[in-house]
Amino acid sequence: MNKGFARKSHTFLPKIFRKMSSQPKECPEGLQFPFLDDHETIVTIKESKTLFVLRGLPGSGKSTLAQAIQDKYKDACKIVSVDNYKIQPAIRSPLPDEYSKVDEDLSAYCKRDVSVVVVDDTHHERERLDQLFDIADKYRYKVIIVEPKTAWKLDCLQLKDKNQWKLSVDDLKKLKPSLEKDFLPLYYGWFLSKRSSENLRKTGQAFLDELASVKVFKKEANKHFGQATEDPKVKIDLTSYFVKRPPSVLHCTTKFTDFGKAPGADDYAQQEVVKSSYGKAFFLTITALFITPRTVGARVELNEQQILLWPGDVDVLQPAVNLPKGSRAHVTLGCASGIEAVQTGLDLLEYVKLEKTGNKGEEVGEIGGGKLLSFGNGMWMLVLSKKIEVRAIFSGYYGKGKLVPTQGGSKRGSPFNACIII
Repeated sequence: MNKGFARKSHTFLPKIFRKMSSQPKECPEGLQFPFLDDHETIVTIKESKTLFVLRGLPGSGKSTLAQAIQDKYKDACKIVSVDNYKIQPAIRSPLPDEYSKVDEDLSAYCKRDVSVVVVDDTHHERERLDQLFDIADKYRYKVIIVEPKTAWKLDCLQLKDKNQWKLSVDDLKKLKPSLEKDFLPLYYGWFLSKRSSENLRKTGQAFLDELASVKVFKKEANKHFGQATEDPKVKIDLTSYFVKRPPSVLHCTTKFTDFGKAPGADDYAQQEVVKSSYGKAFFLTITALFITPRTVGARVELNEQQILLWPGDVDVLQPAVNLPKGSRAHVTLGCASGIEAVQTGLDLLEYVKLEKTGNKGEEVGEIGGGKLLSFGNGMWMLVLSKKIEVRAIFSGYYGKGKLVPTQGGSKRGSPFNACIII
């Protein structure tokens, strides 16, 4: 059941060597990013689909950065440089028609599932960024927004001599305000690699299939899931019950920032740990799978390093019940009709609240990969006998973020693998 998740551990190597081997190599100034110098991040991105959106003033070093990404990922990388389409950076409305050709070429790479696609442009217009985020959603790419780290990136006097468009200081100053402020996502979180996403979906599917065959579950399924039978030959279809799926890039949300409008969004984004972790790989540990009549999800156990990225105000149930930090960490795998993804975390907090009061659930037996517990009221949890480790990149989600009903015509059991955000 857990095949494909395990991180290869070279136990024959002394710990000191393992630690040294993961130390980043020195990169030239301005090119020090986890996706260029951190081994685990590079490996994770290679088994993912990532859209790098380079952002900054003309002459700030975006093309050098694009080339560095190309050099690192070689054949797995394609660059779409807007300079090649003769679109001059300017404050304008509406967007130039030439962008349709840019997007045509970008979409062609995405259709081919190229692992790393880089878009090199100023990206100073929200409307243009939204078009890119729609493409990322359509083709199931995670987005990493990257700005050059050059010392002159906002120095219009220096940029005047460095930009290929021969833009004046005044031209550059007009562009500058929209690029001075960080562009915040809808939410921050850990986004699983394509491989880890697929494996966790399969594990979630196996859990639903096995649970649907458990006698004691089948008996009470009518009360909570609208379908029940004691006939051992008749299977309860939980896959169709949890009809809404997240995008195929599964994730564990840390902070909902609402593009900077949510309370505490800027404070969170400005934390040094958030900035230094952005675009970096982490190994998340899945300890259990759970369902309620509303949601199905995977429980995530955060380590000390990951807890630093966890907000202090999300592990709360109303009326104000404060639970241990990180209690809400989860990956949504599906929701019942009419339920939004945010409910999965609230459902997990209900489990934690029960555990806190001493209710550890009633052990029903063992299925698949672990111990099955019943908490009553349609709440079931599978505590995994072997924890699952998944690869993920800490980044932001910038799209519309809607769960979508699974499309008709899918083969039985396949909806966990077949969702597109429209």
